[in-house]
Amino acid sequence: MSTTYEGFSAEEKAAMKEHAQDMKKAARRSSAADKAVAAEQDVVAKIAEMADEDRVLAEMVHAVVKANAPMLAPKLWYGQPAYALDGKIVCFFQAAAKFKTRYATLGFNEEARLDDGAMWATAFALTAATPAVKKRVAALVKQAVS
Repeated sequence: MSTTYEGFSAEEKAAMKEHAQDMKKAARRSSAADKAVAAEQDVVAKIAEMADEDRVLAEMVHAVVKANAPMLAPKLWYGQPAYALDGKIVCFFQAAAKFKTRYATLGFNEEARLDDGAMWATAFALTAATPAVKKRVAALVKQAVS
């Protein structure tokens, strides 16, 4: 077992820089309405930049969240699409390309009401935008804000 600290990966450092830039950009905006519109535009623009597989999945997640939990506000979080309630991130999409992983992820933070006994999932691998996946994402998002 190595005790040498390896530090953050290049991808993790880039994500932290993106998060700092997102926070600075949001702070410069004027009214709450302007911030909300601009934040959603930022999310849509970030999704449009993604590679084909990630973009299709992110577009599906974005559409499902907007349709099933309109109270969630889209915003960038560590350079990825996220959805907040009262300023706290409830769920987020992480592109597979972001950290060079095998699959994209739909994750939920502690604000999400997914509790199910003493143990429950807080992240889900996404590999295709099928009708069954859309239905499951919709159910999870609805439960998260119930």
